[in-house]
Amino acid sequence: MLAVGDHLREWRQRRRMSQLDLACEAEISARHLSFVETGRSTPSREMILHLAEQLEIPVRERNILLVAAGYAPMFPERALDDPQLGAARAAIDQILEGHKPFPAFAIDRHWNIVASNGALLAMYDGVEPELMQTPINAMRLSLHPKGLAPRIANLAEWRAHLLARLRQQIDLTADPELVDLVKELQAYPAPRASVGRNGGARAPGVIVPFQLRVGEDVLSFFSTTMVFGTPVDITLSELAVESFFPADAETAARVREMAG
Repeated sequence: MLAVGDHLREWRQRRRMSQLDLACEAEISARHLSFVETGRSTPSREMILHLAEQLEIPVRERNILLVAAGYAPMFPERALDDPQLGAARAAIDQILEGHKPFPAFAIDRHWNIVASNGALLAMYDGVEPELMQTPINAMRLSLHPKGLAPRIANLAEWRAHLLARLRQQIDLTADPELVDLVKELQAYPAPRASVGRNGGARAPGVIVPFQLRVGEDVLSFFSTTMVFGTPVDITLSELAVESFFPADAETAARVREMAG
């Protein structure tokens, strides 16, 4: 098992921070930080958590740091239906329900959908039933050739956007399950260049849209991501609410019509 100093040095390098930069951010001497990273000084529990905060280390990894230094893990991991997460779960359900008639999902760190508002069920028409079995993986559902991919009008653009988000997440966490997932997604058939909803080349915009063929319509959405601001539970720290908003008036009107 790596020593706590090795873990800290690895995260510092992952964040592309010099030892001096981290020392300045943490308001400690570079000499003291050097001693911690080389094992010449044993950091206190408070110092480990302080450095982890400056490095924006995920809560799950902070437990690993604490254990490596000989301390007990501090952050619990509960199931989302645990009574102690009742208030957070109620908030998630309220956000999802309030977003109807537009789709919204709660997603874990591996992009598995753990809650949904069930809006716009027509978007799943033609999806292979196997892809709809729990846990439903949002990345796989979007890009699999038997998933939504054949009906995404700008698949090349949307695929590049999702893969970029996934690689960024891997850069920050080095999660082996995400590494396997990105390899799987990259092995799917490569799409042709993106086209606009009317068949022509899409003009550059400020947000990458998600353009999905539903029946005879092409619905255009953009997504936002919400995370909990100060979680001290691993489950909540790794949860994100992905909400899709209509990118134009035509989509908004058509979705409301379908919902009605």
